[in-house]
Amino acid sequence: MFMRFAPLAVAAVVAMPATAQQSQSEALFELLHLPEVIDIMRQEGISYGETIGADLTSGPPSAEWNMVVQQIYDYDVMMGIVQEDFEASLDGVDLAPILDFFDSEQGQNIVELEVTARRALLDQAVEEASEEAAAIAAADGDPRFEQVETFVEINNLVELNVASALNSNLAFYAGLLDGNAFDGVLSEDQILDDVWSQEAEVRASTSEWIHSFLFMAYQPLEDADLDAYIAFSQTEAGGHVNRAMFDSFDRLFTGISHALGRAAASEMSTQEL
Repeated sequence: MFMRFAPLAVAAVVAMPATAQQSQSEALFELLHLPEVIDIMRQEGISYGETIGADLTSGPPSAEWNMVVQQIYDYDVMMGIVQEDFEASLDGVDLAPILDFFDSEQGQNIVELEVTARRALLDQAVEEASEEAAAIAAADGDPRFEQVETFVEINNLVELNVASALNSNLAFYAGLLDGNAFDGVLSEDQILDDVWSQEAEVRASTSEWIHSFLFMAYQPLEDADLDAYIAFSQTEAGGHVNRAMFDSFDRLFTGISHALGRAAASEMSTQEL
C-alpha cells in the first residue's frame, strides 16, 4: 500500500474526546484494508524467511527455522503493532477529509485495486510480468505510466521506501551482532558502510517494484480517478495519511528484521555444530 494521503478545524479535532478520534482511526484502518495488507505482508515475509533459511543452510531450511519464521511473522502481533502506531501517528489529525475520500466509491475502488495487485504479486511470475509491462510502458512514454510516475514523485515513495529498506537491513545486521554471528570480526562502522553500499541497488530495485506494482494496480482506473487520487495526495490530508502509513509499519519492519537477524545467528551457530 502506498498512499499519501485551518486552525479552527485542528482545534476541533484536539477538543474531540479520545474515544471519538480512536473510533475514526479504526474506521480508516478498515477502509484502507490494512488487516488484509498485513496478511499479504506476512505471506511475503514468510517467503523471504524461507529464502534466508535456504541461504544459511545451502539447502532446504530446517523445520526449526521455519517455525521461528512463523513466530516472527505472527499475524496478531503484527496487527497490534501496526494499529497502535497508525493511531498514534494520526493523533490530533482532522480525519474527516481522509475518511471522506477513502469511504467514497472512488476511494474504495482505488484501495481494492492496490490490495488485489499486492496479493497478485505474491506469484513470482506475475511480478516478473508486471515489471516487464512497466518497463515497456516507460520506454514508450505511456500516459498512464507518466501518471503513476507523478503519483510516486508527489508521495516521495521511492525515498521513503529506500530509507525503510536500509533501516531494515541495518536492523538485520544488528540482530546478527546481538546473536554473536560475527565473533567480533565486523564492527558497527563496517556494518554501516556495508549497508550504505547497498543504497544504489536498493534504490533501483525499489523504484522498479513501486512503479510496476502501481502501474499494474491502476490499469483499470479512469484517468480522472487517478488524477483525483494525485490531487488528494497533494493536500494536507493526503500528506497525513501517507506519513501514517509509513510510520505505522516502521517499528514493525525494524523489529522483524532484528528478530530475523538474531534467528539467523542462532541458525548459523547450529549449522557450525
